[in-house]
Amino acid sequence: MPTRSQLANALRALSMDAIEQAKSGHPGAPLGMADLAETLFRHHLKHNPNNPHWLDRDRFVLSNGHASMLLYALLHLTGYDLSLDELRHFRQLGRKTPGHPEYGVTQGVDMTTGPLGQGLASAVGMALAERLLAQTFNRPGHTIVDHDTYCFCGDGCLMEGVGYEACSLAGTWKLGRLIVCYDANGISIDGKISGWFTEDVAMRFRAMGWQVIEHVQGHDAQSLDQAFNEAKRDKEHPSLIIVPTHIGFGSPKQDSAACHGAPLGAEACAKTREKLEWPYAPFEIPEEYREAWDARAEGEAAEAAWQKRFASYAEAYPDLAREFTRRMAGELPEAWPAKVSELLAEVRSSAEGLASRKASQKCLEKLLPTLPELIGGSADLTGSVGTKTSHSQPVTAENAGNYLYYGVREFGMSAIMNGLALHGGFLPYAGTFLSFSDQAKNALRLAALMQVHAIWVFTHDSIGVGEDGPTHQPVEQIAALRMIPGMEVWRPCDSLETAYAWKRAIERKGPTCLVLSRQSLPYYQRNAQQEADIARGGYILRDGTGQPELIILATGSELELACGVWEKLTSEGRSVRVLSLPCAEVFDAQEASWREALLPHNVRARLAIEAASPEYFFKYVGLDGKVVGMTSFGLSGKAKDVAQHFGFTVEQILREARTLLP
Repeated sequence: MPTRSQLANALRALSMDAIEQAKSGHPGAPLGMADLAETLFRHHLKHNPNNPHWLDRDRFVLSNGHASMLLYALLHLTGYDLSLDELRHFRQLGRKTPGHPEYGVTQGVDMTTGPLGQGLASAVGMALAERLLAQTFNRPGHTIVDHDTYCFCGDGCLMEGVGYEACSLAGTWKLGRLIVCYDANGISIDGKISGWFTEDVAMRFRAMGWQVIEHVQGHDAQSLDQAFNEAKRDKEHPSLIIVPTHIGFGSPKQDSAACHGAPLGAEACAKTREKLEWPYAPFEIPEEYREAWDARAEGEAAEAAWQKRFASYAEAYPDLAREFTRRMAGELPEAWPAKVSELLAEVRSSAEGLASRKASQKCLEKLLPTLPELIGGSADLTGSVGTKTSHSQPVTAENAGNYLYYGVREFGMSAIMNGLALHGGFLPYAGTFLSFSDQAKNALRLAALMQVHAIWVFTHDSIGVGEDGPTHQPVEQIAALRMIPGMEVWRPCDSLETAYAWKRAIERKGPTCLVLSRQSLPYYQRNAQQEADIARGGYILRDGTGQPELIILATGSELELACGVWEKLTSEGRSVRVLSLPCAEVFDAQEASWREALLPHNVRARLAIEAASPEYFFKYVGLDGKVVGMTSFGLSGKAKDVAQHFGFTVEQILREARTLLP
């Protein structure tokens, strides 16, 4: 039987070989963290390689995702569906071993990581999900939610602010089943971190309410075991295990930045093999090593024991068991179609003019009781963004709830939302001002890359914010959100479009941004076909007779201006069409013939109106058309005065429209 140090060397060898063959990658962290990884995956992590989606498995996040080969070596050796051939093709196109771990590409990867700090922050969301589900579903003598969340991170993760945003909340929420291992090797890309990272990390985490475990020997199995056992004993505080390691352990480049992000080279690899006393050829793992690493039998037994417990639970609490299964599968409840139909009927009958942020809150008020998986929140703007309802109960360290007070932490909030969604059992939504979506942008990008099911409520969507001025008046943000692949952005013009936006956001399996107004918007009467077409992302709201002479496209609050121009020109006998485009992504996905019917290619007179960056709309209006938008930052003043200053009045837009008419 190989020693634990020798088993860790198997990880080092596979990582080194794959990186060398690819001529690309980061060998330093895998070489340095191998002992830590062996300790966790062989002695503490509860998982089943034959079923990477087992509901009660421990979650593992490699926040320092550049160490991806360490994770791939672990997955391969423990028995996941990741062949040696895939390791031989590390970082190659179309393989299961991309440069950074990708959720949905490689079995056993619980989260896409690479942007430092975000894995750590999302691990907080995963641990929170476990705690809330345990409080909701576990019963005396019947424990079906009972797992830990582990996270590896490095110095870089702790330099990023998003990690501290989330870790502060983890301490406040007392997430005692979150265990973070800090690979404190003292090296980043630029060299020794002593020139730019000198804070007392242990003191900072203790100040945030964490248990901190120090004086760990990063290359000693017994010391590492003791640290994990100590972390698991404390169920009241999240744990940070500070693990000093040697980056590039065993290589000639040990303890230097030279091994951080570049292959060691053939000569250095040979010397590393000699130093580690690893006599085997590249990618060769002796059978006794494979047997020692294989976690499938133990994982199968652990899951079988859980299945037995769950069967007993289902017998004692059949309704709870069905609800748990539904939520973890991400399925909507049977009552959903009827409830959303009720919502649409109520909005239609009331025909109430509202700010879309208020319309959104009314939607939540109606839908929340039917969807216990909805967990809301706000970055310290609850009263402004309308994310809390009469059914919302705050989450605290002591009590399960369905509403999170994130504090002023837009980035941390969004990363935690990703973790909640990735864990399963929750559909997170949360709000802030649209201008502050910039702070959350990279978490939104990761959400789209992973296609997690989460909803962002971005309010105060334009210069209509008024007196708060250009710092709070978004200009470029809507375009930036629309440019994220896989993200759907809805900017509804009234309460009915807002209801359809929520319907779509809840039903689709992917991330959505709702862009909502501060100011009141009128309600638009529609026929049945027009209402049905809202779900297609764009539709004819007002039309003329015959072939249109001019087509006006608008979103959100600017629909009122478009309809005002339509009324003026229609009264003059001109044929004008108004298209509402609440979601460009959904509209663009419709069949070409349908889009052509709305936007005939031979109608070149086209005008788009949106109080935001204009460039996005040129793909609809073409070079012959015009876009009335914002080409500068806003100004502080009364909303009506600001709108007039920037040309957002019926009279000013009418002048633009006339220049396009024959």
